[in-house]
Amino acid sequence: MEKIEDMVKLIAGACEDEKAIDVTVLNVHELTVLVDYFVIASGRSIIQVRSIVEHVEKILEEVGIVPLRRAGHGEGKWVVLDYGSIMVHVFRQEEREYYNLENLWGDAQVMQWEIEEAARP
Repeated sequence: MEKIEDMVKLIAGACEDEKAIDVTVLNVHELTVLVDYFVIASGRSIIQVRSIVEHVEKILEEVGIVPLRRAGHGEGKWVVLDYGSIMVHVFRQEEREYYNLENLWGDAQVMQWEIEEAARP
């Protein structure tokens, strides 16, 4: 992967492939030393949340990238994939509304992430 922004776009696109709701990318580089980007998405059910997460992992594995850590997959209400500079949060819609990460990180810049189909592996 050439740039971190390309990886962010790949992740966001993979979420959308699985019909994730309201895929949002936050650039938090200026706000924390932990990560540069959050990719936030939600599903309508635990099954859809798991499907989104598994698809993200599959797409990134195809380009040789695996998560450093994965949390919450068993419960499936809020799954986090840690890709170092990128943290992927996939929520069930109810949990996303409750935790409201976009509001918590309200000073973050929202990144436009749409990519062309040809750019996907």
